[in-house]
Amino acid sequence: MTKSKKKHFLVTGGLGFIGSNIVKLLIRNGYNVTVFDNSSRGKIKKLGIFKSKVKIISGDIKNFKSISRAFKNIDAVIHLAYINGTKYFYSKPTEVLDVAVKGIVNILDLSIKKKIKEIYLASSSEVYQTPTITPTSEKEMLKVPDVYNPRYSYGTGKILTEVMGINYGRKYFNKLVIFRPHNVYGPDMGEEHVIPELIFKTVKTRNNHIVLKGTGKEIRSFIYIDDFIGAFNYLLTKGKHLEVYNIGTNEAINIKKLAKIISSILSKNCKIKNSPIPVGGTKIRNPSIQKIKKLGFKPKISLKEGLKKTINFYIKNLKNKGV
Repeated sequence: MTKSKKKHFLVTGGLGFIGSNIVKLLIRNGYNVTVFDNSSRGKIKKLGIFKSKVKIISGDIKNFKSISRAFKNIDAVIHLAYINGTKYFYSKPTEVLDVAVKGIVNILDLSIKKKIKEIYLASSSEVYQTPTITPTSEKEMLKVPDVYNPRYSYGTGKILTEVMGINYGRKYFNKLVIFRPHNVYGPDMGEEHVIPELIFKTVKTRNNHIVLKGTGKEIRSFIYIDDFIGAFNYLLTKGKHLEVYNIGTNEAINIKKLAKIISSILSKNCKIKNSPIPVGGTKIRNPSIQKIKKLGFKPKISLKEGLKKTINFYIKNLKNKGV
C-alpha cells in the first residue's frame, strides 16, 4: 500500500447495528470501505448520509465465491457477520453455527490468498457463559457448559472464531485483534435485544404489567453505541496483534431495575413480573475493561442518558408506524 493510497476496509455485516456504526467511523476517518452483507437484518438506510461513499456487495458469508467478490483491493478486514438475537440461539442453532464456522474459514482463507495482513474479529461476552469472577477479564476461561443446549451454539461459534483467529494469526497476519462486545445498545439496534423489548413492552402494556424473560435479578453492563465506537477506534490505532479486548462498561444493573428506569423515562409506573430464566441463561455479565482503558478508552455516556436517546428513537418510529 503506497502512502498516497487510502486504506481500504472490508466490513462483513456492515449493515447491522454495530457494523453500520463502524462503517460510519471508518468513513469519518478517511478510509475507503466495502460492506458485505446479506441484508437479513441490516438495511442500507442505516448508513444514512454515508451510503453513497460505501461500496455495498450483497451475498452469503457461507459461500466462498460470494464473499470472494468483496475481496478486491482490500487492505484490512473487520469481520462482524453473524446471526444475533437470543431467540435465534435456541430456534436456529444449526444456522448460527453454519454462519460462524464457514464464515471465519472463508474470511481467513481469502485474507491469506489476497495477502491481507490486518484483521479484526468480533467475538462476544457469550464466550464466558457464567464467569467465575466479575468483573470478568479477558483471561477468563471460555466454555461450552452443555453441548445439548442449543443456546450455546452462539458462544461456541464465537470461541471457534477466536481459536482459529489466534492460531492463523500467528502464522499469516501482522495484526489480528479480537474484541468482545458486552451488551451494546442504542437507536436502531433492532427488536431482538432486551432494551428494545422492554421499551415495546412498556409502551404497549394495557394493564401496566411487564413480564421479564427471567427472574429480573440477572445483571448486565450496557454500553451505548457511541462509547462502543470510541473504544473500537482505539483498537484500530493502538490494538495489539493477537490480543483480545473486552468492550463494555462497569455500570452493572439488574434487569428488573433496568425495566423500572425505562418505565420511569416513559412516565409509566409498571409492575414488573418475572418468569423462569431460560436454560443456559447467564446470571451476570460485568466485564473488566482495564485492558481497553490502557489504550485510552473511557466511557462517556451514562446508562440513563443512553436509554433516553434510545427510547426517543423507538418512540418516534412507533409514532411513524401509527402505534
